[in-house]
Amino acid sequence: MNKILGFISFVLIVQGVGGVVHYFSGWFDGWGLINRVGFLQGYEIFAACVLVVLGVAVGAASDKVGNRAD
Repeated sequence: MNKILGFISFVLIVQGVGGVVHYFSGWFDGWGLINRVGFLQGYEIFAACVLVVLGVAVGAASDKVGNRAD
């Protein structure tokens, strides 16, 4: 479970950072998930920041799950 949450955290953070980089520099055109979702038009930077924060939260949760002893 810890490795799955860690991977999900990594993907969310990478997608968020890719969205921020694309918004400010134009790189990663068509690479990120945010640019492909139509209803996020005009909210790309906000959605990218939410993905980064969500990725950090999932990463913190994976650390808590990994430290729990059953």
